[in-house]
Amino acid sequence: MRHCFTGLFVLICGWAAAQGTFTVSGFVREAGSQEQLPGVNVYVPGTPYGAVTNTYGFYSLTMPASDTLRLVYSFVGYQKQQKSLQFTKNTEINILLTSINQLEEVTVSARRQEDYVSRSAQMSTIEVPISQIKKVPAFFGEKDVLKVLQLMPGVQKGTEGQTGLYVRGGGPDQNLIILDDAVVYNASHLFGFFSIFNSDALKSVELTKGGFPARYGGRLSSVLDMNMKEGSKEKLHGEGGIGLISSRLTLEGPLVKGKSSFLVSGRRTYIDVLAAPLIASQQKNELNKVKPGYYFYDLNAKVNYDLGKRDKLYLSGYFGRDKFYASEKGPDIDSQNGLDWGNTTATLRWNHLFGQKLFVNTSAIASNFNFGIDSNSKDKNTDGSTGDEFSLRYNSRIRDYGIKTDFDFYPAPTHAIKFGAQATFHRFVPSALAIAGSFLNESIERSVTPINTVETGIYAEDTWQPFNALKMNVGFRLSSFKTETKNYVRPEPRFSAALRLAKDFSLKASYAQMNQYVHLLSNTGLGLPTDLWVPTTDRVAPQQSQQVALGLAKDLDSPALSLTLEGYYKNMNNILNYKEGASFLSLSGENANELSWEDNITAGRGWSYGTEFLVQKKTGRFSGWVGYTLSWTKWKFPELNFGQTFYPRYDRRHDISVVGIYELSPRITLSGTWVYGTGNALTVPVSRYNAYRDNATYLQNQVSWNGTSVNEYGPKNSFRAEPYHRLDFAVQFHKKLKHHERTWEFGIYNAYNRRNPFFYDIGTEDSTDAQGKPVSKSVLKRYSLFPFLPSFSYNFKF
Repeated sequence: MRHCFTGLFVLICGWAAAQGTFTVSGFVREAGSQEQLPGVNVYVPGTPYGAVTNTYGFYSLTMPASDTLRLVYSFVGYQKQQKSLQFTKNTEINILLTSINQLEEVTVSARRQEDYVSRSAQMSTIEVPISQIKKVPAFFGEKDVLKVLQLMPGVQKGTEGQTGLYVRGGGPDQNLIILDDAVVYNASHLFGFFSIFNSDALKSVELTKGGFPARYGGRLSSVLDMNMKEGSKEKLHGEGGIGLISSRLTLEGPLVKGKSSFLVSGRRTYIDVLAAPLIASQQKNELNKVKPGYYFYDLNAKVNYDLGKRDKLYLSGYFGRDKFYASEKGPDIDSQNGLDWGNTTATLRWNHLFGQKLFVNTSAIASNFNFGIDSNSKDKNTDGSTGDEFSLRYNSRIRDYGIKTDFDFYPAPTHAIKFGAQATFHRFVPSALAIAGSFLNESIERSVTPINTVETGIYAEDTWQPFNALKMNVGFRLSSFKTETKNYVRPEPRFSAALRLAKDFSLKASYAQMNQYVHLLSNTGLGLPTDLWVPTTDRVAPQQSQQVALGLAKDLDSPALSLTLEGYYKNMNNILNYKEGASFLSLSGENANELSWEDNITAGRGWSYGTEFLVQKKTGRFSGWVGYTLSWTKWKFPELNFGQTFYPRYDRRHDISVVGIYELSPRITLSGTWVYGTGNALTVPVSRYNAYRDNATYLQNQVSWNGTSVNEYGPKNSFRAEPYHRLDFAVQFHKKLKHHERTWEFGIYNAYNRRNPFFYDIGTEDSTDAQGKPVSKSVLKRYSLFPFLPSFSYNFKF
C-alpha cells in the first residue's frame, strides 16, 4: 500500500512542479518542553501564501523565489515569532514558540492571524483551547472537555449533568471520538456524569459538526479529535488537583534529554472511601448489612522518541474503569451484586519525512470496551443452612485492531493534499447471559455468537486556493464493511469552500455524505454502559447521512471577535432503535439458546435542520462566547408510534449558552456560564385506570377480577418537558511561587437553585372537594436531580 501511495506522490510531483519555486519546511515546537504544536499558522504577511502545521507540528510552504522573505509563526496562547531569510533555495526552519504563560508580561495589541475563521475553507468546526476549558465553571469542580463542548451551538446535552453529545440531531453513537488515533466507544464515568478525558493530559481538542474532511469516516454527526500531550523533553514537570470527589496527578519529563520524553496522568475518585464510614454508622444496629460502593479511575500514558531528523516514534495508551458494587450480609441472606465497565486503547505511531513536501504517519491501533453485570445471592434457612441460590452474569464487549496510513503532501503554494487508507478489524460480542438458581428447572445460558467484521477506507482531499478570494477543500472517501457473507461498499464525496466577499468576511458552504457501520442500541436516553454496540450485518444495513450547510463568517479586530452564522439540513437513513418493549436483556431469539438483538430492533429515517449563531473571543483579559441554536429533529420508524413521525428525546427547539471568563488580575480569574434549552420530548402517562384480568387458576366459568393499575400513554414523545436553565459561577485564586504555582477554585453549580426536570411520573395528590371531603387525584410529578451545589478544588503545577 505504501509503494502505491509513493508512486502517486511521484506522479503528483511531476504534475505540480513549477520553475522558480522553493520550499521552506520544518517543525514548530513549544519552547521549554519541545512539545510539537498542531494548528500553528505560518504565513507571509501581505501575500496569499500560508500553511498550517499538522497534528505533529510539521509545515511545508512552497513559494516563488525571493531575495528577502519574512515568515510569521503565530498560535493562540503563544508569542508570535518572525523569521527573515533569503529564499533562493529549499530551506528547513524549526521554530520554538514561547507560551504567553511563561512570559513575565505580555501586551496583546493586535488580532492574531490564526484566529480568523473567515479565512479557512473549513466550516462547522469548534476548537477550544485547553487553557480556556480549565477556567470554565464545572460540575463538582471536575473540568470536563465534553461538558464544555455542550456549551457550543449545534451541540446539546441529553439530560441533567450528562456528558453525552447530541450534535445536529444525531445520537451519542453518531459521534466519532478519537484519542491519539484510537476510537473510544464509551466516553463516560459515573453513569454519564463525567467523561473519561482528563484535560491535564490533553494537548488539543477539535470538534467537527459538518463539512467533514475526507480523512474522517464511520459516523454521521460529528468527529471529536483529541491528542494527548507528548511530555517535556527538557525537564520534569507536574500538575494535579484535589477535588471533592476525585484527585488527579500528571507527570511529564525527558527520558533522554532533547530526544525522548514521557507523560503519565492518573485520576481516581474516592466516593467509596468517603461513603463507607457513613453507611456503616447508619447500619450499626441493623441485622442485614448492606455495603454499596462505587469508584472510577483512568490512566493516560505516552512515550515518544526522535529517531533522527526524519523519523519519530510514539506509543500512547488509555486505561480506565468504573465499578459499582453492593453486598448484603445477614442472618437471612448473603448476596453480592455489581457492574463494571471500562475502555482500553493503545496506539503506536511512526512519523517519517519523504523530503520537504511529503509527510507520512502510520499508526497501529487497538481499542477495547467491556461491560459486565454480576449478581449472586444465597437465602438462609432458619436453621442456618443454605436455601435458594441465584446467580446472573451478563457481558458485552467490542474489540478493535486497526492500521492506518496518512500522507500530507504540499506540491504547490495553492495546494495542500492529504491522502491515506485504514483498516479496522472489529470483534463484537453484543451480549452473553447466564442465569442459574436452585428454584429454576434448568440453568439459562444464552449469547450472541461473536461477530467478526472488517471496516476499510481510502481517501484523498485537497485544500485548493484557485485565486485569492476562494479557498476549497475537495475530497472523496471510499468506505467498505465486510460481514460474514456481505460486503458493503459506499462512496462518500466531501466538499467545503469559503468565498471572501469583503475583508475578513466570507460566505461558506459544505456538503458531506457519511456512512456508519457500528450502532448503539439504547432505550434509556442516558448513555448508560448497558447501551449495546452492534455492527452492520447481513440483515442490518449501515446508517447513512447527507448534510449540506451554508453560512457566513466575519472577523473583527477591535474587539477581537469571530462571528459565524450557519444553517444546515441533514437527512439520515437506516437509523436504528429498539422495538417497543425490547431491551438489551431481551431473551427472544430464533434459537433456544441464542439472543437475537436483530429481532428486537427496527430501522427508520431521520431529518434535522436548523440555524446556529456563535460569537467568540479567545484572547484577552475577557474571553468567552455566546451561542444560539434553533433546530428541529424528526424521526419516522414503521414499527414505532404507529408509523407516524415523532420528535426524538433530544430534539430541542431553542438552545442558548453564554460563557464569560475575566482575568480580574494576575491572581484572580472569574468565570460564569448560563444555559437555556427547550425541554426534552418525552413519553409520559396521560391517565391511569384500573384494569381487570381473568385469573386462570380458577375453574372454568368461574372468573376472579383483580384490579391492576395501568398507565395510558399518548403518542410517542408528545410531551414536552419544562425548559432547562442554569447559572454557574467560579472564582480562581492563583499564587505563583519560584518553582511552582497553586490555584484554589471555588464554584457554584446551579446558583439560583433551579429545579430542572430529570424525569416525570404519575403520583397522587390529596385534597378536598367542594363539600370538604378528602379526595385523591392523579397528578404528573416532576423529579429533579441537582440543586444548588457548591464545590472546591485545589490545583498545583510545578
